Amino acid sequence: MINEQLLHPESIVVIGGSNNIHKPGGAIVRNIIQGGYQGTLRIVNPKEDEVQGIKVFHDVKELPPTDLAVMVVAAKYCPDYVEYLAAEKSVRAFIIISAGFGEETKAGAVLEKRILDSCEKYGAALIGPNCIGLMNAWHHSVFTKPIPTLNPQGADFISGSGATAVFILESAVTKGLPFNSVWSIGNGKQIGIEDVLQYMDDNFDPERDSKVKLLYIENVGNPDKLLFHASSLIRKGCRIAAIKAGSSESGSRAASSHTGAIASSDSAVEALFRKAGIVRCFSREELTTVGCIFTLPPIKGKNFAIVTHAGGPGVMLTDALSKGGMNIPKLEGPAAEELKAQLFPGSSVANPIDILATGTGEQLGIAIDFCENRFENIDAIFVIFGTPGLVQLYEAYDVLHKKILECKKPIFPILPSIYTAGPEVSEFLQKGHVNFSDEVTLATALTQIMQTPPPAAPEIELFGVDVPRIRSIIDGIKTNGYVSPDLVRQLFNCAGIPMVPEMVSAKKEDLIEFAQKVGYPVVAKVVGPVHKSDVGGVALNIRTPEHLALEFDRMMKIQDATAIMVQKMIKGTEVFIGAKYEQRFGHVVLCGLGGIFVEVLKDVKSGLAPLSYPEAYSMIRSLRGYKIIKGTRGQKGINEQRYAEIIVRLSTLLRFATEIKEMDINPLLADDKDVIAVDARILIEK
Repeated sequence: MINEQLLHPESIVVIGGSNNIHKPGGAIVRNIIQGGYQGTLRIVNPKEDEVQGIKVFHDVKELPPTDLAVMVVAAKYCPDYVEYLAAEKSVRAFIIISAGFGEETKAGAVLEKRILDSCEKYGAALIGPNCIGLMNAWHHSVFTKPIPTLNPQGADFISGSGATAVFILESAVTKGLPFNSVWSIGNGKQIGIEDVLQYMDDNFDPERDSKVKLLYIENVGNPDKLLFHASSLIRKGCRIAAIKAGSSESGSRAASSHTGAIASSDSAVEALFRKAGIVRCFSREELTTVGCIFTLPPIKGKNFAIVTHAGGPGVMLTDALSKGGMNIPKLEGPAAEELKAQLFPGSSVANPIDILATGTGEQLGIAIDFCENRFENIDAIFVIFGTPGLVQLYEAYDVLHKKILECKKPIFPILPSIYTAGPEVSEFLQKGHVNFSDEVTLATALTQIMQTPPPAAPEIELFGVDVPRIRSIIDGIKTNGYVSPDLVRQLFNCAGIPMVPEMVSAKKEDLIEFAQKVGYPVVAKVVGPVHKSDVGGVALNIRTPEHLALEFDRMMKIQDATAIMVQKMIKGTEVFIGAKYEQRFGHVVLCGLGGIFVEVLKDVKSGLAPLSYPEAYSMIRSLRGYKIIKGTRGQKGINEQRYAEIIVRLSTLLRFATEIKEMDINPLLADDKDVIAVDARILIEK
């Protein structure tokens, strides 16, 4: 629970405050004082009479009633302090800096439980334990540095790790990113990241509150809560970016299907972020860069101009933006020639606009004016200007400052000389701007933003999906394990997912008769072994009854073979759809290019069922191999609309069949007309 005593306490007591500013107890007192706290600050320390100019209480029993207590004492003392302060001194908010609780030992977890019980009993808010504290415009109850510039329209930053929060703040401060609040939740025993988002959502004021939220998440404790409130905030006009730590595959369990081998808890996080509209980041630099982009006016298109006085960074930025699917259109015609005439000889205006190392602040302003007013096919402007050693940077940065205020198109300042031109860059940042010192990091962050879809609509796409029939089939299955091909086909029929004509039988004559009926060539596959290709259980391009008979006899000798499946052989691009049930998240749906190498290439994207059509298109278009899906080198692309439709229909099926724990459709064969499932398996656990 988050209350007024935590956010705007009229009085604060630091239990363990000291004069030693090199220890948490002294540093937190210093930061509260230097932060301009307007309430009453009290200190409890049995060994000091005065701490940093404040008269000290030697015992908590001497305290008057107080709103917020900040605990900087050994863990073993904290439970008794919390119980006494809540019961006798009306303390209704606690920030526990101390470590040594559930993050370390079972005995520490017992101490933590006692603290939580006391807070719950008295209706008190609890941040921590094991955190760096909480900082907002009213009080700076943190023991660390740096203390960033606080601004009502700055970012709200919520971190599950105190040390990481410090490093992220370090990264942000050098870029000029302002903050509105910083929350270090530590062990998050009572208040977690989801709870802070809920409070911000429930109390959101569009006129007053920050619209930028940055998150560092170590564990998603309540996915539904995170999804609901993040989506709600974004729909209200906020922008959210997050790092989720722990994305390696070492934590994913072994599984028998392609989907099980690819999917992991990280896939669930990616899917959750996609559905919520959260921009996913993978480093401190990327997170703070995205935060800086969020402070600029939204970009309305993908056509960018680059104004630079150094050729190399302009080329690297062009490459990085192009790789991310953005355009650096060539600038030509009368306007381009007019601009070139106002620059020094040798300058280039093709885009990047290179004004040379000798270019002046005035010429920088002219180039920006042309991008703003004369080149209509430009949506945003990137300005690279460091230390050429030939011009006054103060003058150039003053021009840049004025243009940022005047122009309607967003301007991204890339000022790389943060060491040799530190004072000039610092003065520029003090005017309220941000700086992207590395052009490739900026392009990577911008790509992540542009590829993140808006929050998905909460409605489920039910059209064409027979939910009652799906439930009837699932309820009729009495045993766990992979279901028969016939039941797979029945479920897919209910969802409107087409399958290639096929027959499963242990009788050779029936299969030969079926092949004659659908027409050769056909494909034969063994039924029983999980990975058919690994045991020689797939035969393609069978064109005669004699060939089919030979393959039948061979495959029935394979270990665990129970029958043979014969399918009409069709051609097309191999694509893949899979799903895996993740505890707490629900079904994670994956799509990508298919075939036997899907586990090796791992070019898959994930979404959280049920999926909307925009989510499905976002998944498909985020694939590295999307150009193959679109069509390349004279080859026709696949029917992308049909592929997206099958992904959505499958996700709806899963929404009403939680007993399905894994599903593989690999491959689906796709051409420009249709997408048809060829091979599919469904694992049921009841």
